[in-house]
Amino acid sequence: MRKRELVEVVAARVGVDDATVAAVVDAALETIVEEVAAGGEVRLHGFGVFESRDRRPRPARNLQTGATIRLPATRVPFFRAGRVFKEAVRHR
Repeated sequence: MRKRELVEVVAARVGVDDATVAAVVDAALETIVEEVAAGGEVRLHGFGVFESRDRRPRPARNLQTGATIRLPATRVPFFRAGRVFKEAVRHR
């Protein structure tokens, strides 16, 4: 499902026009990105947690040359699914 399809489904469920739902979805996603980028986390009860994690420097291999290279430390986004979400996926 793409964002456009998500907007259409949500709009149909709540009886609101697509433009309003699209604005809400965009605002929610922007807020999540801003909070996680600032080092915070966003917890949606039953759905999951959006957070950032620090990744240590580590060795890697250049697949073309076989040479070992060192990847620097970095921060990456991470999502941890909540219990309700996990259960819904397991039982489908």
